[in-house]
Amino acid sequence: MRILITNDDGINAPGLEVLHQIATELAGPRGEVWTVAPAFEQSGVGHCISYTHPTMVARLADRRYAAEGSPADCVLAALGDIVKFTPDLVLSGVNRGNNAGENAMYSGTIGGAMEAALQGLPAIALSQYMGPRTAGLDDPFDCARVHGASVIRRLLDHADWSQGDDYRLFYNVNFPPVPGADVAGLRVAPQGQRQGSRFAALPYDAPNGRRFMWISGGSQQATAREGSDVAVNLAGYVAVTPMRADLTCHASLDRLSAALDTPLGQAAE
Repeated sequence: MRILITNDDGINAPGLEVLHQIATELAGPRGEVWTVAPAFEQSGVGHCISYTHPTMVARLADRRYAAEGSPADCVLAALGDIVKFTPDLVLSGVNRGNNAGENAMYSGTIGGAMEAALQGLPAIALSQYMGPRTAGLDDPFDCARVHGASVIRRLLDHADWSQGDDYRLFYNVNFPPVPGADVAGLRVAPQGQRQGSRFAALPYDAPNGRRFMWISGGSQQATAREGSDVAVNLAGYVAVTPMRADLTCHASLDRLSAALDTPLGQAAE
């Protein structure tokens, strides 16, 4: 198996080393693992691409490259120039911090996996939830390191990897904020939303009088609806969420069409 890995924490992030270990185990002795990751941290860039300016790519070692761009840029750089084959699998992560709930909307880790799926490739985003029980660990990525390869193998064996005419599915995996030995199990869960926890802008006045702001996240221990990715993670389970690059609310289409599908200027009855 030939695997492409990327992340949003940057080429030197410890989570990328964890992912390389996971990918190497999956690829096997006859496989290959190629790394194309951002030269600098790109957390929070989502599915951003460097559409209006060029991106420098540097070869750091055999099968190891850094790009001055987003995770999605890294996937595009890999497929368009660096690797001369079609990867069997694209893995993005392991992110330091969860990408469950509303975090998924901002995540560069998910953006890398989404770009791979848009390019027609099987892709999985992986993130390690952090919390009080990981803070004292010698390896805060212990849970992802211990269970990562097993979870991916189960996805490869049982998930929907078909490529039809619609947006291809990719998968978001969040490892819970517990040591690997304490994981309660695996749960397939929808994306949740933490209650009363939002990203916000914090204004700051610099000594020269200029106005700046910091973006802050909300509490990662806030609750979300039962059965959601956030809830199962906080209960000690690995959360797997199928996703696709389709923001349509399909449940609303029929009702809204019945009300709005009329000539302009003519009200529906």
